[in-house]
Amino acid sequence: MSKAKASDPTATTLNFKDPQYYFNRELSWLEFNYRVLHEALDPRTLLLDRLKFLAIFNANLDEFFMVRVAGLKQQVEADVHKLTPDGRTPSQQLEEISDRLRPMVEQQDQIFEHTLRPQLASEGAYLVNYFDLHQEQRKYLQQFFEAHIFPVLTPLAVDPSHPFPHISNLSLNLAVLVQDPETKEELFARIKVPQVLPRFVKLPNDLQDSGEKAVVWTGVPLEQVIAHNLETLFPGMNVQECYPFRVTRNADIALEEDEADDLLLAIEKELRKRRMGGSAVRLEIQASMPDSVRQTLMRGLDLDEIDVYEVEGLLGLQDLMTLLKLPLPHLLEPAWTPVVPPRIQRMFDSAEASRKLERDDGEDIFQLLSQGDLLLHHPYYSFTSSVQEFITQSACDPHVLAIKMTLYRTSGDSPIVKALIQAAENGKQVVALVELKARFDEENNIQWARTLEQAGVHVVYGLVGLKTHTKIVLVVRQEANAIKRYVHVGTGNYNPKTARLYTDLGLLSCRDELGADLTDLFNFLTGYSRQKSYRKLLVSPVNLRDRLMTLIDREIKNVQGGGTGRIVAKMNSLVDPKMIAKLYAASQAGVKIDLIVRGICCLRPQLPEVSENINVISIVGAFLEHSRIFYFYNQGEDEVYIGSADWMPRNLDRRVEAVTPIEDPEIVKDIQEILGVMLADNRQAWELQEDGSYQQRQPETRTQSRSAQKMLMEMALGS
Repeated sequence: MSKAKASDPTATTLNFKDPQYYFNRELSWLEFNYRVLHEALDPRTLLLDRLKFLAIFNANLDEFFMVRVAGLKQQVEADVHKLTPDGRTPSQQLEEISDRLRPMVEQQDQIFEHTLRPQLASEGAYLVNYFDLHQEQRKYLQQFFEAHIFPVLTPLAVDPSHPFPHISNLSLNLAVLVQDPETKEELFARIKVPQVLPRFVKLPNDLQDSGEKAVVWTGVPLEQVIAHNLETLFPGMNVQECYPFRVTRNADIALEEDEADDLLLAIEKELRKRRMGGSAVRLEIQASMPDSVRQTLMRGLDLDEIDVYEVEGLLGLQDLMTLLKLPLPHLLEPAWTPVVPPRIQRMFDSAEASRKLERDDGEDIFQLLSQGDLLLHHPYYSFTSSVQEFITQSACDPHVLAIKMTLYRTSGDSPIVKALIQAAENGKQVVALVELKARFDEENNIQWARTLEQAGVHVVYGLVGLKTHTKIVLVVRQEANAIKRYVHVGTGNYNPKTARLYTDLGLLSCRDELGADLTDLFNFLTGYSRQKSYRKLLVSPVNLRDRLMTLIDREIKNVQGGGTGRIVAKMNSLVDPKMIAKLYAASQAGVKIDLIVRGICCLRPQLPEVSENINVISIVGAFLEHSRIFYFYNQGEDEVYIGSADWMPRNLDRRVEAVTPIEDPEIVKDIQEILGVMLADNRQAWELQEDGSYQQRQPETRTQSRSAQKMLMEMALGS
């Protein structure tokens, strides 16, 4: 196969539209979720952490069905036959999802019932089945049921005068068969397991069996407590059988923005529809459920066999997350305490010293940034003492004239929201662009957006047809006889809670060109602007795609000119066919490419004469790898970029994203070191194979284990 011609770095003899060069998006996501499941399967993971990953695996599946599977089913119903880049129809994808997922569901069921549950018991924590309880324990639970559970329950009959009830999304239910003793007629009823009650009912200490090992906790699944006390709900009837089941519904919001006079009201209307739930897309049942009950549920929910998933043990294992609070700290990795960045710590020390001397000359965040850019790596570095401190000081500083920021996801009680309110109360010009279309955070965003508006903050709800996903802050400050602009450009949300769980990068800077670019970008977001170029920023949907293509082309040209080509890119997902084709062309030219892709990767690495110069790894660990980093060798003049955009069509074409260059040589070295550490991981890194499978790297000995997260923690502590 011939190489690309030197005169045209994008020339190729291959048709990169051929499906053989792409993995399926949905199946690739399932492989990612299997890597999450593997953390629960891996005996090297501490016991409670194994339960946590099992819960995350199940929660991920819920969202996958609510959005991705629901979308595929809608395409089938609409008779859509358009092929994906990998050549599959919606129906084929649904079938292959089912085939790949069922072994995973069985595996997670087996590991919980036969490994993790017994190991919990060996540590004195017993999650027991109701039929294993002795008489005194059952008597207590009967009294508990009558006092705390029975008043909340509502049995719903299903017969000609009672149509099949609406079963809410993600609800756990009981299908109950009862018999009328007079007519001998068998009847069907549904009981919803209340989500307002704890999933596991704890037995009092005096009823917890003691043995050789101290008992720290004994609990019983709530649905089993209900199931064994059904006579109270159906007096005078003979309860025959009872089977738990769980329903997942379409929860994606369909919004015609062009027809909405008020985006806020339109999304509120759609949220009300979501609470009711769209069409059912999945039915989870216990394997022991008889076919007659199964068929009743399938008919009532309008589902087919492909939509039914059998489980041997408990349903809804995402509720295992509540067990992380058990008093067994040795079974859980110690929580990481973020480090205050050294330069910021010196700022705090300076301010404290000034206060003690009753002076007003301590260093503030603006003086600190005037000395040079600051790179933040969360959660290794503290979000609270850096980004939050930047916004808080800006809100209080009398010289700050304006604060503008985008808010995609944050907590309603966030100190950042409070700081913006305080800034508005202090008379500053405050603008918050709130993305109402942030999936599953819409309601939360609406609530605190209204709070901001009431405080005098100018709240903007984004652009029609574009989701605003960028993470940026602009602070305008009067200094001496000039206006100076300070900026933050990040890869993650302005949420102090998730900043302790997700790895993200952020740049604090007062570079003039970045400040000017963010000014232009906010004018684009809040007013009428058709900005076509930026000084430094790469912005989608304006110039990000084209600029990335140009950067890859430059590496190709350098190789063809006898030099070296090198690209390292870290992101959450790689889906975009055009970007993948460009990477193939670079590989063919001889550019060495390392990709760190946490989740979906549709690129096929190591294909002879196509992608043999491309290696792909995925890292799944205690923190969710969320940062996006793009490195280009550029003949030794290294260029590094960080930002909010993955390489997916939606990020490059249908979202507002911002990617910033890193221009401080020392920070470039820091990011190169971060990438090097991640590429060297042999504890939690998985290598993508040519056939789409992943193989986990294994150190030869325990002492040779190199976890990127552990190494980055050590780097932060040593900084």
